[in-house]
Amino acid sequence: MADEKIPAESHDEPLGTTYHRGPVIMRGPMIPTDTTTGNLLAPEGSTDWLHMDPWRVLRIQAEFVDGFGALAELGTAVSVFGSARTPRTDPMYRAARHVGRKLAEAGVAVITGGGPGIMEAANAGAAKAGGTSVGLGIELPHEQGINKWVNLGMTFRYFFVRKTMFVKYASGTIVFPGGFGTLDEAFELLTLVQTHKVARTPVVLFGTEYWQGLMDWLEGTVMEAGNISPLDPELVVMTDDEDEAVRVAMSEIGR
Repeated sequence: MADEKIPAESHDEPLGTTYHRGPVIMRGPMIPTDTTTGNLLAPEGSTDWLHMDPWRVLRIQAEFVDGFGALAELGTAVSVFGSARTPRTDPMYRAARHVGRKLAEAGVAVITGGGPGIMEAANAGAAKAGGTSVGLGIELPHEQGINKWVNLGMTFRYFFVRKTMFVKYASGTIVFPGGFGTLDEAFELLTLVQTHKVARTPVVLFGTEYWQGLMDWLEGTVMEAGNISPLDPELVVMTDDEDEAVRVAMSEIGR
């Protein structure tokens, strides 16, 4: 029987033309009828992809990039946490404003959550003293936005990205009385300090009457149950003295 004749082109491309889509190779029936550029420019039939995790990852990445870009050249800074509900007539408001001013006078930037109350007070103290007054806000349904004393601000969608900025760019933290948000920020930092995930970062709890019960519970019930190690007295300090708070918060700067 004579050999069957096979077209010459079949020896070269037995499955037909090769199609490249990035690093992916497709041939024969796998070759798509659309193109990458065509898909990019085509009108969207559905926007469900906006609410899927891969797209959220890109938004999270963008927030980190924007935050790092905004704060990379900030210089030495101290974070100040506290309640958004503290009225301007409260002694704690006046103390936070004093702290913001003293930090600015020392050439240290002040980072807050950018809201009202204690945050506004610390920002006002820093801004009026000619310092860098940073506000890192959070996108919430009932938040009033960034306070008017912030001269470098950013609003975040994700709490964990925002908290990374507080920790990454601050050499110390002063925690005024506050609620769940303040406690969340304080315990985030205390966890990182106790597990040595960050360099030595002093934490000042301002207002001994407010914080004493919490510290008694931590150093009593929690420690006696073996659930935490003793807190470093040089890194976790309670005080009612604004100047001492500033001194402790700045104690690791320049070391």
